[in-house]
Amino acid sequence: MGAQTQGIEEALTGYGHLALDTVCFIYHFEANPEYLPFTHTLFALIEKGEIKASTSTLTLAEVLVKPFEQGNRAAVEDYRYALTHFPNLDLHEVSAEIAVEAALYKARYGIGLPDAIQVATGVAQGCQAFITNDLILKRIQDTEVLVIGEILEIS
Repeated sequence: MGAQTQGIEEALTGYGHLALDTVCFIYHFEANPEYLPFTHTLFALIEKGEIKASTSTLTLAEVLVKPFEQGNRAAVEDYRYALTHFPNLDLHEVSAEIAVEAALYKARYGIGLPDAIQVATGVAQGCQAFITNDLILKRIQDTEVLVIGEILEIS
């Protein structure tokens, strides 16, 4: 295990249930070289059951946009399968209750509606923290926000 992987694992230690922003999946599916060490470690921990993860069905819509634009049906099917069958990852529908909470987060913190839906989903599922790479979301006080770039800096 490399030093960076160990640092990422240490940063995630103590979290049993994390909410994941869409960017976690996009970085991983597109093998983004800057963020792949983080997503590889994160998804390995989830797959092993060391961390449970939740995300909104909004994630599915967001990750499929680029493959649809590119006419890449194989990627559409691969991403869809990954999101619906990955061990220890739950995909949650946007309920009326989550929609109301998302509106509250958007109004209270001035964040975009997709981000508000993601955070509201995580809070509704009892997640201990929300993983994103958007520093603006650190203004949210209803849950802990972990920023990928910050974790990589200290790893």
